Amino acid sequence: MTQRYLRILLLYMTALLGGLSLQAGNKIFETDSLFAAMGPNDKGAILVVHFGTTHDDTRRVTLDAINERIAAAHPDLEVRQAYSSRIVRKRLAARGIEIPTPGEALKELAQEGFTHLLVVSTTIVDGVEMESLSYEVAHLQQLFKKIRLVTPLLFYESDYKDLVSIMTAHLDPEVAYLWVGHGTYDSATAQYAMLDHYLQNHGYDQVIVGCVEGYPYYEEALERLRATGLKRVSLQPLMIVAGEHAKEDMLQEWQPRLEALGYQVESVVRGLGELPEVQEMIVKKVDFFMTHHRLSIMDKKAIYEETGEKLHQSDSIAQ
Repeated sequence: MTQRYLRILLLYMTALLGGLSLQAGNKIFETDSLFAAMGPNDKGAILVVHFGTTHDDTRRVTLDAINERIAAAHPDLEVRQAYSSRIVRKRLAARGIEIPTPGEALKELAQEGFTHLLVVSTTIVDGVEMESLSYEVAHLQQLFKKIRLVTPLLFYESDYKDLVSIMTAHLDPEVAYLWVGHGTYDSATAQYAMLDHYLQNHGYDQVIVGCVEGYPYYEEALERLRATGLKRVSLQPLMIVAGEHAKEDMLQEWQPRLEALGYQVESVVRGLGELPEVQEMIVKKVDFFMTHHRLSIMDKKAIYEETGEKLHQSDSIAQ
């Protein structure tokens, strides 16, 4: 039996006998503080990775505000940012604004002597941006003693519940609320459909999700809208920032198309990242991942191989 298996087995037995928290958010975690074990020569930091925006107005109240909330919650840690969009970075560089890519930021932090790092993404779904970031973190993890990646805004079922509670906090029964997301070209777009399905299952038929570049498309959202029988529509961006897609696709395309069908449309150009409740969702994820490490599927398989016991989603948890 290897030392790794012994550690996992001990963890599992301790949980059974002592009520140790193993699970959170429908996945198995072990309590493991990222920064508590730092030595006198170690340095800790949080890297916040945004897709980015060239729109200064929305950046100040979304991305900058999120950075500030995280920094205020953890004043003892260095907080840096990176933008993953090459196009956004190129346009900003033309204006004299230099923001590193995630890879560049990771290398800079390592060169400055940071040894323990938490990487936070402000993407909404676990799509291509998270895939790219996960690759960068895995590729450069050897530069740090410990590095950990936080899940995106929507990952666990509890995340959907939290976001839906925010989206439905102040509803007018005479208004349909159409949230316009970016969407994506691969299977990750199913997460937008899950959000839409979650809303329907919980009785929020007047709250609808549609995407600019993925399913559910405008046509699916329109079908849901027609089914409500409502004629007043509030268009809102299901995006962290209210940038190009919100100002062009939502305002200049979706709104005129709906108005041409006889709907009274009001567009709310406000990114999700501007909402204090969404900022708090991100801060809570940061707090949790600072003190918990998610066991990999191989770790869970190892537990089963050694004990014959399977860790279930219904295992008790203390968050």
